[in-house]
Amino acid sequence: MTQVVTLSAPNAQDCVALAEIELCGELMIAASAAGEERLSPDRIDEVLDVRGAESWATVPRQAVCRG
Repeated sequence: MTQVVTLSAPNAQDCVALAEIELCGELMIAASAAGEERLSPDRIDEVLDVRGAESWATVPRQAVCRG
């Protein structure tokens, strides 16, 4: 007998998790390309596209979940 997995529509938690995974991936890529031992706080802010406290209200690049 074959089991079938039914995928449901993504919910808000899925969207946030996907955004966090994407941001972590971007940080890992930046860290691997960096010449120095650690990324500076300014470089981390640049990679994460942090513009200030008001930008924390939404999830960068993932404000709308991609279905």
